[in-house]
Amino acid sequence: MLRTHTCGELRIENIGEEVTLTGWVQRLRDKGGMLWIDLRDRYGITQLTFEEGVTSAELLRQARDLGREYVIQAKGKVVERYSKNDKIPTGNIEVKVDHLEVLNPSKLPPFLIEDETDGGDDLRMRYRYLDLRRSPVRRNLELRHRMMRETRNYLDNQKFIEVETPYLIKSTPEGARDFVVPSRMNPGEFYALPQSPQTFKQLLMVSGFDRYFQIVKCFRDEDLRADRQPEFTQIDCEMSFITQEDILNTFEGLIKHLFDRVKGVQIETLPRMTYADAMKYYGSDKPDTRFDMRFVDLNDLVKDKGFKVFDEAELVVGINATGAASLTRKQVDELTDFVKRPQIGATGLVYARVNEDGSVKSSVDKFYSPEDLQAWAAAFGAKPGDLLLILAGAKEKTRKALNELRLEMGERLGLRDKNTYSALWVVDFPLLEWDEETNRYHAMHHPFTSPKPEDLMLIGERPGDIRANAYDMVINGVEVGGGSIRIYDRGLQEQMFSLLGFSKEEAEAQFGFLMSAFEYGAPPHGGIAFGFDRLCTLFGGSDSIRDYIAFPKNNSGRDVMIDAPAPISGEQLDELHIKMKDLPKG
Repeated sequence: MLRTHTCGELRIENIGEEVTLTGWVQRLRDKGGMLWIDLRDRYGITQLTFEEGVTSAELLRQARDLGREYVIQAKGKVVERYSKNDKIPTGNIEVKVDHLEVLNPSKLPPFLIEDETDGGDDLRMRYRYLDLRRSPVRRNLELRHRMMRETRNYLDNQKFIEVETPYLIKSTPEGARDFVVPSRMNPGEFYALPQSPQTFKQLLMVSGFDRYFQIVKCFRDEDLRADRQPEFTQIDCEMSFITQEDILNTFEGLIKHLFDRVKGVQIETLPRMTYADAMKYYGSDKPDTRFDMRFVDLNDLVKDKGFKVFDEAELVVGINATGAASLTRKQVDELTDFVKRPQIGATGLVYARVNEDGSVKSSVDKFYSPEDLQAWAAAFGAKPGDLLLILAGAKEKTRKALNELRLEMGERLGLRDKNTYSALWVVDFPLLEWDEETNRYHAMHHPFTSPKPEDLMLIGERPGDIRANAYDMVINGVEVGGGSIRIYDRGLQEQMFSLLGFSKEEAEAQFGFLMSAFEYGAPPHGGIAFGFDRLCTLFGGSDSIRDYIAFPKNNSGRDVMIDAPAPISGEQLDELHIKMKDLPKG
């Protein structure tokens, strides 16, 4: 080894030892008589010292010629540091250098490689290999590593076996767009990169591998945002001979294990909430339950009072922002502007303050008596100092808008603390959702999700009312995992494909291999997949999964560091039987 120790391990008990360190020059401070260098590696920072009259003139000259990010080897004796630094673990010592070697010089980096950098996102993405040297980014990847290690430890102890499934598979019409890969040996035919290993893990259950998992790359060609990348990682799991309760208990155990081992946080038993209640009380199937502020339906209290907005609305619904009556008129106007944004879509906001004397003052007082307003306050369970915020309109649209307002109020009132964790299961999702554009049903999860047994009789008459044997885990308003009990009977799977608009021929062409497998003793089975990048982001208290991926893509799906995607040569196109005339110009 070119070093005896790392830059993060020397302590007071190492004083007097001769050591060799290697790393990158983070900072050089020259005070004439004394010269200090902060030497950094993945493990930390150690201060190197050079002293006029003690250090040789040649060594001092050599040290003064160093630049930021030079890779060096330094040898010397560990001594007690005169001016200690309690902000770093090595802050009690320094190394008095007697030999220095430049292993590789460096150009001046385009941004400061420090915790607080002067580099913007685009610049740091272009030089991601330099950004990865910064401590915050390195700590994110160390967290990811610990999450991965503890996931494997837990699942291994639960008798799961890790099996790798193919990356080159068949394109399917359901779900997001596939990334496709042309086949040179099969002209005109294409592989697809997997959006998930769904069918393969079900085939593993047919094969008798009753507990499977994989920490696996998946691919979706869809528009990007903070919590999406074209390639992402899942903790993918499947179990045989189980019920939904077995799945929930097993993977509730995984989350508790990760919080305990990685964060030192104890998570209580996860409550269950039906999809219907989540939509009714939070307007979202991934409610943030770190704070209350549940929806209150006011239809029975506000209709037929002469206020046209409420009288004509399908739904009048509101939230109680506890203690927020002190908001100024300007701040309430800002909330009105917020809900009227095109992406939220409300037409306006009605509010009512509960005064310290218990009286209620609203923005629609002329339509409602004091007794009416007291009834509003009672419905909300409001107390003096509370602020009632009310929206009206079409049911689904209004609930979605109120969900956005609720989250905004939670943010403004400091109720969405990243160091507080509230997890729950959302269960009993609809099996199908109707798409007006395609004029057919789509699977809410995927086509292999089993209906709840008690709803099977609805298949012929009211398929839209069928509930799925499906479940999502939600933490702090983020869906971190989802799964279902699967169909394992060929006849039921064929019925499901028929509901989704597949002809028998289309179903056979796309999924005949799976339905055939069901005829060879397929066991009851179910599973779940966790968004691993999202889990890391949640544990790290960040907002973007890019912070926890070593080499992420930007919002256009480009890797600006290696400049990908990129054109390929005419020779490669010829080998793939793709004609230049088929490609877009430019």
